Amino acid sequence: MTHTPHELHEEFPQQAAALTALKADPRFAKLADAYHELNRAVHRMETNIEAVADHILEDAKKKRLELKDEIATFLARVA
Repeated sequence: MTHTPHELHEEFPQQAAALTALKADPRFAKLADAYHELNRAVHRMETNIEAVADHILEDAKKKRLELKDEIATFLARVA
């Protein structure tokens, strides 16, 4: 499979250590897992591995952004 863009370590490159440390927090781990799962689904949709209607792709991208915002909030607390 091709490289999946928007992985957390790419989205938050300056906070790689914090991302690793936060994975010990079950709430953060669940959030990160949800982000990764959705990000990979979006990638499959964007590359037409899974063909979907445009509105479904857009909804998935919005949800991914919401998850990313929640992750950024966690990161801001440990900074």
